[in-house]
Amino acid sequence: MKVSVCVPTFNHEEYIEHMLKGALMQETDFTFEIVIGDDASTDNSQQIIQKYAEQYPEIIKAYLHKENQGPDNPREFAGRNNVLQLLKACKGEYVAMCEGDDYWTDPHKLQKQVDFLDSHPDFAICHHNMLVTYEDGSPSHTFNKNSQPLVSTIDDILQDRWFMATASWMYRNYFLTEDFAPWHALAAAGDWALSIQLAAKGKIGYLPETMGVYRKHSAGLSNVHSNVNVWFLKNRKEMFENVNLWLDKKYDVTIIKTVANYGEQLRKLEKIGSSI
Repeated sequence: MKVSVCVPTFNHEEYIEHMLKGALMQETDFTFEIVIGDDASTDNSQQIIQKYAEQYPEIIKAYLHKENQGPDNPREFAGRNNVLQLLKACKGEYVAMCEGDDYWTDPHKLQKQVDFLDSHPDFAICHHNMLVTYEDGSPSHTFNKNSQPLVSTIDDILQDRWFMATASWMYRNYFLTEDFAPWHALAAAGDWALSIQLAAKGKIGYLPETMGVYRKHSAGLSNVHSNVNVWFLKNRKEMFENVNLWLDKKYDVTIIKTVANYGEQLRKLEKIGSSI
């Protein structure tokens, strides 16, 4: 199998069909699978997924959980176990990520990214631009600016710069044979944890074309993972500290600055909290 499309989803009844159509329309010269895990949705998501799984049994591998996979607490970890199980279920040489509320618009997206990774063996990740849309009607915009470099490294990520929309990722599937880093299970920001482990293996390539849509809505986890959530900020600070040890302090100068920035954010929030 060349590519696994990894799709974690929960209560995405309004969006999941759009996501599946965007994946199924992909035109490729290789085989791909869609590995989708629904984390016990309480809406009609599972019925929609089941319909597509029956229609495309050779492509769609559906995990329709009857019970939420957790963990239940803290809320910042919501959906974590479903995602980790899915990542391990992906058997492709490459994995393309797309959460159930996002979707792809370019039918050649997978082919373009496979072509890039096939021809650039020293790259671990390939990402592309996305259109960001808002449920509340705020103006849409592209995720990446025109200044986004075509090549990035782990040092860019460790500077606490987030420049890869998760639904734009395609990465080499190291986790077919390797376990996740021990600190991964402690990090609330699972996409960050994954990207750091991948970027430790190779460079990051960027395709400036806009090939999908990233939806921002009230039910999205990014509303919990916010810069005013003290627990989350403390967890992020601890994640970078753990990463520094895992990388044998190879990027110590960069990570010390990032950790210091989180410390400053926390001091400001705690000062605000004490004055209320």
